[in-house]
Amino acid sequence: MIRYTIKLTKTEVEELMDIINKGSHTSQTFRAAYILLNCDEGKYSDKVVNEQISKVLKVGMRTIDRVKKKFIEEGFEASLERRATTRKYEKKMDGDVEAKLAALCCSEPPKGFAKWSLRLLADKMVELKYVDSISHVSVRNVLKKTNLSLGK
Repeated sequence: MIRYTIKLTKTEVEELMDIINKGSHTSQTFRAAYILLNCDEGKYSDKVVNEQISKVLKVGMRTIDRVKKKFIEEGFEASLERRATTRKYEKKMDGDVEAKLAALCCSEPPKGFAKWSLRLLADKMVELKYVDSISHVSVRNVLKKTNLSLGK
């Protein structure tokens, strides 16, 4: 396993102390700041063993190693903040499908039902091949967005 040695500059130590002592930050930022300060082997602070940091901060040894690795590989700022997600969400419903849903919602409900339910609408949209698959929650969100109500 690679051992990462943290040597903070005076300005980095001061910035970490500012994070700990004032302002509102996420718990991850506080945790990373405490870990970096305690792992520092520079001339501005005392080195603490990872086991002691783990006991005091109630974090695992692997967490300490990950923060150190992120500091060395990505830099000071990156080690304090979460990464932005890279996941892309594809929308199933565009304006055309929303219009078809609105028309379906305004039509007569199936035989045996007094009104459309969200699940009925979702099933009917798949049956009519407007979409491959859709949840009743997505149907609800579209109806809410377009100010359509199933109760009226």
